[in-house]
Amino acid sequence: MTDSPKRVRVAVALLAGALALAGLCYSSWILEFVLPIDIDPVNTFLSELDAVGKPYRAVFATADKIVGVLLVPAAIAGLLLFARLRWSTIGWVALLCFGAATIADAMLPLHDCVPTPKTTCGGPRALFPQLHEPHALSSSLAVCSIAVAGIAFSVAAFRYRRWALLRTVGTAILVLGTAATVWMMVADDLSGHYALGIAQRIQVGAISLWLIVFGIAVTDRSERVSSARP
Repeated sequence: MTDSPKRVRVAVALLAGALALAGLCYSSWILEFVLPIDIDPVNTFLSELDAVGKPYRAVFATADKIVGVLLVPAAIAGLLLFARLRWSTIGWVALLCFGAATIADAMLPLHDCVPTPKTTCGGPRALFPQLHEPHALSSSLAVCSIAVAGIAFSVAAFRYRRWALLRTVGTAILVLGTAATVWMMVADDLSGHYALGIAQRIQVGAISLWLIVFGIAVTDRSERVSSARP
């Protein structure tokens, strides 16, 4: 017995809305330019915004939790609604992991120290800072998960000729986010300051835009759903 087309359309619309809203919430860091926050966006990481003791921690932590609460069920819905193809399945699982890691990010804020682009908890350029600060671990898991999701869904878009918007706008955003990530990884090992705060904001902004674009892409009615394919 298959689901009715109307129910599938409603479910896909809810999924798309969850993805887009998650993207909007993940861009809550933009509020740093509106709220009276004393932070240098050029040379500080976004983790400082919801560190313990920060005046607007509740705002940014709540936004991250909403992202996770939206993406975890959205990823499960994606697995149920769309055809079970290898690359898209990897993407949905990675997206679920990203949602879970984002919730952990909000629940494991910075405590003992605040890392800067050149100094991590445990000392300058500490080996494996994730072992010194749980927040660094959850953040690393989140970034790795969304990277896997972005790559997997992009491969699926091209290989299975699905989600046309991901093959154009989504790919451009993925390239932008990847460039910002490379910027951070390379510059972090160099002496001097290389505006790593800006690089991270471009990276996180790219993630937000990609989620919104993906939300729009899944509404493509030509997409095959699991009810139409065993």
